[in-house]
Amino acid sequence: MTDLEYMDLAEAALSAIEQDCDRINETTDADVDNQRVGGMVTLTFANRSQLVVNLQPPLHEIWMAARTGGYHYRHDGSAWRDTKTGEELFENLSREASLQAGLPLRFGAS
Repeated sequence: MTDLEYMDLAEAALSAIEQDCDRINETTDADVDNQRVGGMVTLTFANRSQLVVNLQPPLHEIWMAARTGGYHYRHDGSAWRDTKTGEELFENLSREASLQAGLPLRFGAS
């Protein structure tokens, strides 16, 4: 994957996360504040816990920091997959956000 391909795919993933936050806030009782600074999106929940998703261009990865730990994702040609478990980024983000929000939340549903 070239640097340009990585940036296109990674930026699309961050944009999808931001759009999902807007949808979640409009359609659920969750209060998920999302703030983007450059290649990093911080999700802050009503209980003040946070999830951080950020780009790692030199490695062609996306990293996510959650209460349960840190996750590294690489694009496999069709999806962003965890480098250890193979779990898809939006599946893991949905699980982690649901845990932190105390409500079932779905990312990547659009």
